[in-house]
Amino acid sequence: MTTAWATILGAAIGAIASIIVCVINNNKQNALMLYRLEQLEQKVDKHNQVVERTYALEKSDELQTEKIKVINHRLDDLERSESHD
Repeated sequence: MTTAWATILGAAIGAIASIIVCVINNNKQNALMLYRLEQLEQKVDKHNQVVERTYALEKSDELQTEKIKVINHRLDDLERSESHD
């Protein structure tokens, strides 16, 4: 009967050791995933800032283009009115 208990005790100690190792590895993997997720979030934030700035520049460009068109039309009108005088 003592060998059976020794076998059970050895198996229980091995199982407990395996569980402890799994918990430690899980905590390390979890910490690594959290770190990598934070790094990815920072990269996404930088990308989003670039997209927002690009959008603002495109809007500004559209506005400037429209202003140039208006100025060109005014110049054309002035040139036509001067040529008729």
